[in-house]
Amino acid sequence: MAKAKTDTGMDTDGEAGSEAAGAPDVTSTLGYEQARDELIEVVRSLEAGGTTLEESLALWERGEELAKVCRRWLDGARARLDAALAEEEAEEPAED
Repeated sequence: MAKAKTDTGMDTDGEAGSEAAGAPDVTSTLGYEQARDELIEVVRSLEAGGTTLEESLALWERGEELAKVCRRWLDGARARLDAALAEEEAEEPAED
């Protein structure tokens, strides 16, 4: 029986597809907006209900991974901003 993908990237049987089979994790290549948008869809699916326990668990796990991707992007952006601000402060002449 062929499996179909849902909007959240999950197979219809609740499995995460190739990631669950040991293939490389594609979440590491997602941009912030992609991960955020998919996370929104995962949350909507969980809130809507109507899924089996296995599907809900798979959605939850996918949501956790997507949240980590978003957190990494936000942490990286914060570090870049902090570095830019520190560089700017270092370049300002000292006032007497």
